[in-house]
Amino acid sequence: MTRAKVAPETVTVHIPFRLVKRGGRKEMQLPDGASDQRKTDNTLTKALARAFRWKRMLESGEFVTIAELAEREGIAPSYMTRVLRLTLLAPEIVGAILNGRQDAQLALAGLLEPFPVMWTRQVELFD
Repeated sequence: MTRAKVAPETVTVHIPFRLVKRGGRKEMQLPDGASDQRKTDNTLTKALARAFRWKRMLESGEFVTIAELAEREGIAPSYMTRVLRLTLLAPEIVGAILNGRQDAQLALAGLLEPFPVMWTRQVELFD
């Protein structure tokens, strides 16, 4: 019968990463080639959900104008208009955001800026 070797008391693991600010939060960024399980960006996901919900409410006739809906939601109509633009994003970009596969630099503030309406141009811009 052979004896097992005694395990050391301390094990040191080195994981290369750096902290980057993203949407006001600090996030770990792994080096190129390292596999990472990205988490979905809750801020982007929530903004997409709101945008599509508001679009449905406007299309259904529940609210006639953006101003009326913005008043009900307690937000500025200009902000609502910018968030509603997210419904014009290419399906690939929306899917990437919902699956946590969007570019690490993509943040809500950038998406609220004007972007091309053509999906192919969006994919080029946000890729």
